[in-house]
Amino acid sequence: MAVLTRSACRFSTLPGEKSTIYALSSGKGKSGVAVLRISGPGTSDVLMQLTKKILPPPRLASLRTIYHPTTTEILDRGIVLWFPGPHSFTGEDVAELHVHGGLAVVRSTLDALGSFARTREAQPGEFTKRSFFNGKMDLTEAEGVADLIHAETEAQRRQAYRQMAGSLSRKYAEWRERLLRARAFLEAFIDFGEDEQLDPGVMDEVKTSVQSLHEELKAYLNDHRRGERLRNGVQITIVGEPNVGKSSLLNALCLRPAAIVSPIAGTTRDIVESAFDLGGYPVVFSDTAGLRSTDDLIENEGIRRATARAQTSDLILLVVDSSNLPELPALIDSSPQRPHQSLISQRLSEFGMQISSDQKVHLLFNKIDLLPPDALNSLREKFPSDCHFVSCTEDQGMTEFVTGLTDVVKDLCGGASVGEANLTQQRHRQHLQQCSARLDHFWTLLAGEDVVLATHEIQQALRCIGRITGHVYVEEVLEVIFRDFCIGK
Repeated sequence: MAVLTRSACRFSTLPGEKSTIYALSSGKGKSGVAVLRISGPGTSDVLMQLTKKILPPPRLASLRTIYHPTTTEILDRGIVLWFPGPHSFTGEDVAELHVHGGLAVVRSTLDALGSFARTREAQPGEFTKRSFFNGKMDLTEAEGVADLIHAETEAQRRQAYRQMAGSLSRKYAEWRERLLRARAFLEAFIDFGEDEQLDPGVMDEVKTSVQSLHEELKAYLNDHRRGERLRNGVQITIVGEPNVGKSSLLNALCLRPAAIVSPIAGTTRDIVESAFDLGGYPVVFSDTAGLRSTDDLIENEGIRRATARAQTSDLILLVVDSSNLPELPALIDSSPQRPHQSLISQRLSEFGMQISSDQKVHLLFNKIDLLPPDALNSLREKFPSDCHFVSCTEDQGMTEFVTGLTDVVKDLCGGASVGEANLTQQRHRQHLQQCSARLDHFWTLLAGEDVVLATHEIQQALRCIGRITGHVYVEEVLEVIFRDFCIGK
């Protein structure tokens, strides 16, 4: 990756570019060990004054006594690590102090670091921002660092690590190189094509290369947002009529009383959310108001919110009371091969709910403990596909339901397979869509034999990819990316 310099971009200045920054890089609160990081041109001087010794060997843990530079009071005795630039995380001189994690120790050490004339506390994400500016990583890798810090499930961790390790960076770099090569050939054709009689196969090679890349790009964008789902969590909305067991289902899944359960219809009026790890995948369940006709203004607002949430969710769980299905015989007679789809369509149309073609809807029959065994067996025979049979209160069928739901969520997230470079950010998607549009224009212009304007479209496609990785960027983009980092990273 080419080293990015401030002179090559339109970002004004790197905040505090001449200062030495420091921060607590481990978590706040009491702990056995706390890690404090220092980076910048004055790091070596700071480290020697804190320890009253020469610098330790690079990348070798050394036990040192740490002193306050002003009072000379001993603050602690801990491990010191020295990483001279450019072979460090930020590309600058970096040091780490591993001290005891007591609040007083951390506070006094931070006070000591702040007592130097040219040091200051780091801003959120500033260590990673300096790493980006010094060419140690591109923007996709920096975003991977942030995602890895915030990862809460195993699948999120795998995806974030691959991005931090450069899976997206390599893909975009490879596309960029192919576009650069195509642009070079086109410019040569413009400059020398008529006079030098260039090989006519040059233009054929450009067409073949750009067409192949364009097809790859369109296939990459047609990913059903799997990487974004995995990063943000699969949104699952529980809908159904009042008192079918929606809140009981949420509580059973969360193993805690997340929602109020009551025999009184209309108890749930607002959306109750609960996020947790489902088999290593992030899931956000939304319990919603019971769908029915009512004159209650507040309940109607809850129903409106329920419908809106369901229409934007990745998966809808339609809960029905298996002990109260008066329309079942008619449904089976009208659609003996797909009665579950008929029941779903009927209920959703009753609720006035319009969903997109790529949304999944699963039917969940609750209260099976109230059915005689013969009736339950008959129900299972009639509704075998995309249906679940449970009793939330009696814990019947919940294990099978959770197993099946985990498989569905895994499919929605693409499985987070090893080596897969998932598209994880809406920012990336927008720039790649713009890149694809530029390539559409390229083909139109090339068909009209306007090679000069077609070459311009290739250049604009290159800029679209560059905005993702940081080869082309503006200050606002950087602020959006780094503002959500924690201090110390």
